[in-house]
This record gives sequence, structure tokens and C-alpha cells, in this order.
Amino acid sequence: MHSSAPAPISTPHLLPRHFLLALAVVAVWGSNFVVIKHGLNVMPPLLFAALRFTLVFLPAAFFLKRPAVSWTNLMAYGLFIGAGQFGLLFIAMRGHISPGVASLVIQVQVFFTIFLSMRLTGERVRARQWIALALAATGIGVIAANTDGTTTLLGLALVVLAAFSWAAGNIVGRNAGKVNMLAYIVWSSLFAAPPLILLSLIVEGPAAIKAALRAADATTWAAVLWQTIGNSMFGYGAWAWLQSRYPAATITPMALLVPVFGMAASTLLIGESFPLWKGAAMALVMGGLALNLLKRNP
Repeated sequence: MHSSAPAPISTPHLLPRHFLLALAVVAVWGSNFVVIKHGLNVMPPLLFAALRFTLVFLPAAFFLKRPAVSWTNLMAYGLFIGAGQFGLLFIAMRGHISPGVASLVIQVQVFFTIFLSMRLTGERVRARQWIALALAATGIGVIAANTDGTTTLLGLALVVLAAFSWAAGNIVGRNAGKVNMLAYIVWSSLFAAPPLILLSLIVEGPAAIKAALRAADATTWAAVLWQTIGNSMFGYGAWAWLQSRYPAATITPMALLVPVFGMAASTLLIGESFPLWKGAAMALVMGGLALNLLKRNP
């Protein structure tokens, strides 16, 4: 059974309660990069991603009915978000890119999402929104210009590809329509976990998988559960719900706050320094976001 996509809310501006929901999502996503770092200290990246989506699907699938969308839609979302975004991101973060830089680079998904939406649905991006995106992008550029050189070209390429997968998943999730988005995330994980498990067996090997599972302690499993419950079930469920109700150019710039939360979490949890340039970059990102959310004059 197919579900037609709903018309976006008539105003391009986020309602206050939806703004707070989006803010909670990006706070979870931002802090998640520190959590990923801890998990990857023990788990190989593909195994870590496979465990995440396996635990999203089971046991929740026994309690949540499959949403009224096509299997093709569920499969596309699971592959783009699971195997695409997080498979690539976790590989990159295992020694190829630092958590802070990863939280920055992944945000090119905002521009990929808007571009794909314009190409596929004919949405128009207003001049004010282009200015807002340019302002926020300047803030990201300030961050990029002050990295410590720990990022490799391979890491950058992998995260850019992960960002494109995230953007594609945004479009697929939006086309799912008004469905139970928690159930949608759960059932789409049916198509994320198997390819990740297979790739882990082929690339990382049974010996590495067995060793990682034996070495996993309470902190490692807490990282897996944070990926499962906080990041996937809440984060992507709420994000897909918002994507189905607003134009892409309205909701996706909220994700530009992810590196802001990512830097704050790194400072508080792992003692990363916070020089003046980081404060300036955060101000630019939040200024761009504020401009994007301002109501137009009547």
C-alpha cells in the first residue's frame, strides 16, 4: 500500500513547538559524535553500525505495525541512512577524521537536501534563505580553516558521501507521508542491518567481530544504545516527521547547529579547547539559522 506525501505546512516558518523538537534532535545528533568516538574505541565501524540498526529493528518490530508505505520506500530509506550515511561515517571516524570535523563536514547534507528537493519536487528557495545558508556556511568555513590537520582526504570523501546519503534519505522519508515515524524508522532498519552485517563479516571478519563483542564493556554498550534509542528512534523519527511537513529549505538548515552542539559536547566531555574563533563560528551559524527562521513582512 502506498501513502501519498502530504502537502507541506502552508507557512515556511517552523511553529515554536516544532522548532523546539528540531532543536532537541540536533542536540542529540551533535553530542552523538563524542559517543561514536567512545564506541569505535572498541567496536569495528561496520559492526558498530550493524548493532545499532539491529537493535532499532528488534524487538520494536514486534510491537509496532509496519507503516503504510511501500517496501521500496522503506528499503531506500534504510539503505541510504543505515548502510550509506552511518556505514560511511563510522568508517571515516575510525582514524580518518576527528569527531569535531566530522560533525562539521556532515552538514553539507543541508545543501544536498535542498538541491535534491529543488530538482525532484520543484521547491523554490527564497533569496533570504540563500543568504541565511551563506551566513551559516561562512561559520562552517571558519571552523574548517582552523582544524588541526588530523583529517585525511579519505575521511573527508567518506563523510561527504555520508552526507549525500543522509540528504537522499531525507527526501525518501519526506515522501513517506504522514505515517508513524517511529514505526517507519524501525521497519526501515530491516534493510539497514543485513547489508551492514554482511559487510562487517566480509571486511572486518569474524575474528575481529568476536574480539570486539568480548571486549565491549558497559560504556561500549551504552554507546550502542544511545545510537539506537536517542539517535535513530528519536532523532531520525522526529526529523523524518518534520521533513514530511515543511519545505526542505525550512527544516534542513536546523542541522547546521549540529557542529555547535558537537563542539560544546567535546569541550564539556573530553576537554576540547574553545578558542575565540570557535565562538565566532558558532555565532555565524546561529545567525544564519535565525535569519532563515525569521518571518517575512506581510
